[in-house]
Amino acid sequence: MSDTPEDARLIDLVLDETTISRGNLDVEHEREVAIFDLLERNSFWPVGHEASGKPDYKLRLSLVDGRLIFAISDEGGAEVATHILSLSPFRRPVRDYYQICESYYEAIRSLSPAQIEAIDMARRGLHDEGSQTLQDRLAGKIAIDFDTARRLFTLICVLHWKG
Repeated sequence: MSDTPEDARLIDLVLDETTISRGNLDVEHEREVAIFDLLERNSFWPVGHEASGKPDYKLRLSLVDGRLIFAISDEGGAEVATHILSLSPFRRPVRDYYQICESYYEAIRSLSPAQIEAIDMARRGLHDEGSQTLQDRLAGKIAIDFDTARRLFTLICVLHWKG
């Protein structure tokens, strides 16, 4: 029996299509990439859950009334935990992140490499800030490393993207 988060991970992630609408092809592609990257490498452990066997988890994300719902089950599908997060703390980081991404994509077309690098550093800083906010909001509920927080924050951004 494992009760440590070192080998705990997500093996599946599903977006609840009844609460999360589909976007255009670009949005769908970004969602697929975000999910693939997250499942490819992550550290994810519902705090306090003792798995019998390998601690592999499935996550179902839903959006209900401005809240992000994390419904966690084990590999066999048994419910482990459900956590509900307000999206309010993410509104500013997501908005700022998209604004700087737009500046970055515009800069690629016309600015010098040094200017592009400066904008990219600011973009990464905002992404880190949003990732830290997510880690803080999940503290005591779900243990995730910073790279997993970054991948989940990317997914949260994609869920907000209207396309």
